[in-house]
Order: sequence, then C-alpha cells, then structure tokens
Amino acid sequence: MEKMPAKPPRKRPEKPVTGKAAGEKKRTFKPVAGKPAGVRKRNVKTAASKAPEELIRLNKYISNSGVCARREADELIRTGHISVNGKKVTDMGVKVKPSDKVEYNGKALTPGKRVYILLNKPKGYVTTVKDPHADATVLDLVKDATTERIYPVGRLDKSTTGVLLLTNDGDLAGKLTHPSFGARKVYHVFTDKEVTRHDMEQIVSGVNLEEGMVGADAISYPEPDDHTQVGLEIHSGQNRVVRRMFEKLGYRVRKLDRVSFAGLTKKNLQRGHWRNLTDKEVSMLKRGIYK
Repeated sequence: MEKMPAKPPRKRPEKPVTGKAAGEKKRTFKPVAGKPAGVRKRNVKTAASKAPEELIRLNKYISNSGVCARREADELIRTGHISVNGKKVTDMGVKVKPSDKVEYNGKALTPGKRVYILLNKPKGYVTTVKDPHADATVLDLVKDATTERIYPVGRLDKSTTGVLLLTNDGDLAGKLTHPSFGARKVYHVFTDKEVTRHDMEQIVSGVNLEEGMVGADAISYPEPDDHTQVGLEIHSGQNRVVRRMFEKLGYRVRKLDRVSFAGLTKKNLQRGHWRNLTDKEVSMLKRGIYK
C-alpha cells in the first residue's frame, strides 16, 4: 500500500502582543480625582460615623454608681433627690447617656467597677449606710476594702452577727432581696428557754405577724442536748423577722447569728473580717444558684 502524504500543520492566527484588537485606540486611565496614583485611600472617621451613646434607665445608672438598689433609686428619683445636667428629675422612666451629669443631693455620681465583699458582721454595728444615731456602721469595717461606693444587701439588726454581703451591683442586690427570687438564709438562734417541738412545728407552718403569716422553710436542733438552740432556714427578708417570730411565741432571742446567705458562708472568716467574693461565687449569685 502507498502511504498517504502527511498533512501540513495548521497555522494558528497570531495574537497581538499588546492584547488589543487591531485598529483599537489605546485607552488611558486617569487616577481618581484628589488621590495621587499609587496612594491608598485612608479610612478617615468622621463625626457622623461615631456610634451614638447608649441610653440607660436613670435608676440603673444610680444603682451602678453604688448608691442603692434600683427600687430605692426609684424612690430617690420620685422624691426629688436626683438631678440630670443640673435639672431636678422626678420621672422614674427617664433614660440618660453615660456622658450626662447625674447628681444625688448635689454630689456627682459615677458608675464604677463591680465590687462584691463578704463580711462576718460583729455585734454592735448597724447596716444602714447613714445613721446619725449610730456609733458605728458596717461600712466602717470595710472602709479599706475599696474606693467604690458600696452598700449592704439586706439588713441585719445591730445585735445580729454573721454573713453580710456588700456591693455596688444594684441589679444583683435587687434580685437577692426581692421576695420572688427567694435567697435562702440560715440562722443559728439562741433563746432564753428550751424551744418545744410544738413551737418548732408552728414556726414552720407559719406565725401570724403584722405583715401576715410568715413561716420558716426548716428548723432543727443543732445540739441534741441543748434545746435552747435551733437552726432556722428561711427565705423571708422582712425586718427582724426571726426575732419577731420567736417573740410572738413567748421566747426571748439571746443571740442571733446568720451562718449563710444565698449560699455564701462565713467559713474561715473571723468575726469583723471581710473578703472579696471569688469569680465562681459571683457567677453563682448571678445565675441564681442560691435558693
């Protein structure tokens, strides 16, 4: 057989080196006006791009300043003790900016960092922040603890000893003292005579006080051979409620010591001494693991 002659290779059209079609005019690119060629545009922030200040309720601003809890702050606003930017405010729904000047009886308030202090309160100190008739307040015991303005969470009367929390966190203080949240309190009660089983059952079922029926959650004898001592667990936070319950049943409370509040105890904390809460304890309180 004869071999067929080889086909000549096909020639591909040559591409222009410049990448432009024949006859096409050369394009020129002008730099953006006001910006030299080769210089990147700077990201300039303008006043219009600044984020607006977040508004917060006035009572929250006050509580964050360490004056009191939100409920007490509402009362300060209502009674005309608060001014904003030089003007007295009595509307409890007012919102303010962080840059506003808020004053309490002419003294400027500044929200600060959160402080949580646990005190083993001794006898003879009142828990009110200001009392012209008191020789000493619990704030005298923690004056070197912080420069922030703190206040007690709840009350212990002058003769009662034990666990007391102080903070400038108004939200947490309001939560711990509100009846609906039910922070648990445990007391060691010393009476002038033996507490009968019948009266212990009465204390749990409820004692009729001025504000109505108030009962304990649990009660027991911590010392089996000494029935003048009882351990009492209660959620109620009324003023002097434990003393009044026993007095109603004919007992005189010789000594009252709070051994636990919202899960916090005075373990390894001497009377009259204080310590800062741990991060874990603060988290526990904020998450409500204290009932």
